[in-house]
Amino acid sequence: MKEKILAAIDKNSKITAADLAIMLGATEEEIVSLIKQMEDESVICGYPTLINWDKIEYERVTALIELKVTPQRGLGFDKIAERIYQFDEVQSVYLMSGGFDLTVILEGRTMREVANFVSEKLAPMDAILSTATHFVLKKYKEHGLPLVQTKHDERMLITP
Repeated sequence: MKEKILAAIDKNSKITAADLAIMLGATEEEIVSLIKQMEDESVICGYPTLINWDKIEYERVTALIELKVTPQRGLGFDKIAERIYQFDEVQSVYLMSGGFDLTVILEGRTMREVANFVSEKLAPMDAILSTATHFVLKKYKEHGLPLVQTKHDERMLITP
């Protein structure tokens, strides 16, 4: 039942315990108890809101930064990742397989602000061997939800 609760609140964190109980054939008390348990166990870590920032007058730049790093003896990549995710600008940090080690996703007001963050805060770290920064030009889907509305042609098809 936990997985079903998580799947439901992953798409809509505003769903009520009463609605979940109806959907899952449980009591509201059972749902509240399971959610509280998952919060206490850090399975549920928060309830962020998905915002389409392109819809308002607010400049914001999202960047994906690839990092090659030297893991620290006995700590691997964890200590480096922890140091990086402490920065307010950083939205996400992922350990990767392939051509680089960590992916850092961050947001800034301008490309220059992101570039300054990389050159002044990330690149100087001893464990960082190299960086490659990619800027997001447009977001179409995030957290499994589309951010753009598809336009449907309302005209009627006329055939002879």
